[in-house]
Amino acid sequence: MPPFRIRGTVVGDAAAKTDAGRPALRINELPSTERPRERFREHGPRSLSLTELLALVIGSGTARRSALMVAHDLLAGADASLRRLGAQPPATLTRVAGLGSAKALAIHAALELGRRMSAESFDAGTPLRAPRDVWMAYAPRLEDLPVEEFHVAVLDAQHRLDRDILVTRGILNSSLVHPREVFREAIAERAAAIVLVHNHPSGDPTPSPDDRAITGQMVAAGKLLDIPVADHVIIGKGRYLSFSEAGML
Repeated sequence: MPPFRIRGTVVGDAAAKTDAGRPALRINELPSTERPRERFREHGPRSLSLTELLALVIGSGTARRSALMVAHDLLAGADASLRRLGAQPPATLTRVAGLGSAKALAIHAALELGRRMSAESFDAGTPLRAPRDVWMAYAPRLEDLPVEEFHVAVLDAQHRLDRDILVTRGILNSSLVHPREVFREAIAERAAAIVLVHNHPSGDPTPSPDDRAITGQMVAAGKLLDIPVADHVIIGKGRYLSFSEAGML
């Protein structure tokens, strides 16, 4: 892998394989203005690159590989994508030289904290007036899940979220999602409408035959109960499909 530079200082593999066989340049050997931790303190986290932020999570490298080098190799193996990095199990991350199991777990913990922070903005009172609102509210916690989750967003008369209900988790099919579970809480909350939401772990939000069957069942039940199904939004990776927008509702 070619070396990379941070503000003119070589910290890549070339630095680890000097003619004299010296160990790699350590972060504490960099000028103080070049060290990620010092720059974090002085200028805040937004001043750091992904590599530098990841190096702070890793903490320390080895005798021949700095934390910056390890972070660089981790990101290179994930095409510089945090989402792809988080999709790799900890055991896979440890294949990078200089990264043990404890640090691999710390990286996963940091990524999970980021996901949970994103999900905190999703709360009761969130307006869900358009399919994109639904996607923005649910995507942070659903788009990277390895299994399907089926949720019901219970809305008030102003289309604000009254309550989020997790109906099923796992393989989704029409036999596992019954109108009774979907509408029980909606009736108790005196919902003005509901929105069905689930994710596709494949990342492709194209509806399956079961998705279409579930939607038809729920729309029919909603008409009988006078609680309309305003939409069914399928969450993919970086995109979504709205039954309402697609004219399938």
